[in-house]
Amino acid sequence: MERIVIQGGTPLQGKIRISGAKNAALPIMAASLLCHGRCSLSNVPALRDVNTMVVLLRDLGVVIGQPEPGRLELDASEARGHRASYDLVRTMRASVLVLGPLIARFGRAEVSLPGGCAIGARPINIHLMGLEKLGATISIENGYACAEASVLKGAKITLDFPTVTGTMNIMMAASLAKGSSVIENAACEPEVGELASALNLMGARIYGAGSDRIEIHGVESLSGMSYEIMPDRIETGTFLVAGAITGGDITVQGCRPEHLDAVINKLREAGAEIFIRDHDIRIRRLGELHAVDVKTGVYPAFATDMQAQFMALMTIARGSSVITETVFENRFMHVAELLRMGADILVEGNNAVVRGVEQLSGAPLMATDLRASASLILAGLAAQGETTVSRIYHIDRGYEKIEKKLQDLGAKIRREKEPEKNTVQTV
Repeated sequence: MERIVIQGGTPLQGKIRISGAKNAALPIMAASLLCHGRCSLSNVPALRDVNTMVVLLRDLGVVIGQPEPGRLELDASEARGHRASYDLVRTMRASVLVLGPLIARFGRAEVSLPGGCAIGARPINIHLMGLEKLGATISIENGYACAEASVLKGAKITLDFPTVTGTMNIMMAASLAKGSSVIENAACEPEVGELASALNLMGARIYGAGSDRIEIHGVESLSGMSYEIMPDRIETGTFLVAGAITGGDITVQGCRPEHLDAVINKLREAGAEIFIRDHDIRIRRLGELHAVDVKTGVYPAFATDMQAQFMALMTIARGSSVITETVFENRFMHVAELLRMGADILVEGNNAVVRGVEQLSGAPLMATDLRASASLILAGLAAQGETTVSRIYHIDRGYEKIEKKLQDLGAKIRREKEPEKNTVQTV
């Protein structure tokens, strides 16, 4: 096991380049199952979740090569597998994204019910409902979602909730269905639009992705393509908070500012100065932070994946802020760890009241999920003294070499092996 050790109190300075988006790379990798031919992907981040998807796709018969760092070649021409095992899916919820492609390409799929971060119930019933509307027969057997269909047919599907992975799964399946499909109340996240763009390069006919109404006109088959993965908007937001929380001056390069309007607006309200030029965002903070209320929601609202990081920022802001979580019911697990650092936070249902303190103190901390890991590192950067963050395998799922990037900005941070624990013997 490894941990991250931080000596806080250093304002970050310099420039950092953003990696490819995990939440765009994973569905596009899964989409390779739909086509005959080679899919070449660039700007693929080196993450634990990407490695898990590689193993899963290989298990299904996809031939995958990595000619150079950040690039993957995927060829599913000879793929024949249809079962995504529990051992793989339990570690990463995005594994469920193979369900739609498998049923569309092979007429059969068995996918273990997914795992991932323990941030609340995220059932896949919406995915299954959509596939049923397309003509699949669905059953749950021994912890697996089993789907069969001799042919998928276009349908109108209205989602109960604009789930991102649900929208993606249904969109991928519908791309090979006979006839036309419409997804109403679809997720509008940029990653949905990216998947649609990749599918269209394969020969799909998808219109309206990025809005709440998506039209898909099924085609007979899809072929290979080349695609560059978009920059990660959550990593971008995390580094912007890092600049603000340390009172630094950093430039985040190679990002898409238009994907971060809600985060940028809240950072400006909190007292940060932000300058945008093309694909670069510069953030600096010269004065004190001000408390700002935040309410998470589906895109384009403030992203739930940025809630923990912004809460870390608010712990040292002047005044009181209320952070309301509307997406996941169990996404305040980082609060207990922030309290260990001297933060003043009171959780009431889906609201967290954060009263800013003058200074956080370094402490030994334990990460509970991916974004909580990031929030604890951010708090450690601002704290007085040493902070250690254990269970950092969570952060390796979604951030590429985060300690190296922070070091390049001047942070005193390192990764090391956890010391062996002493065992207490009883007589």
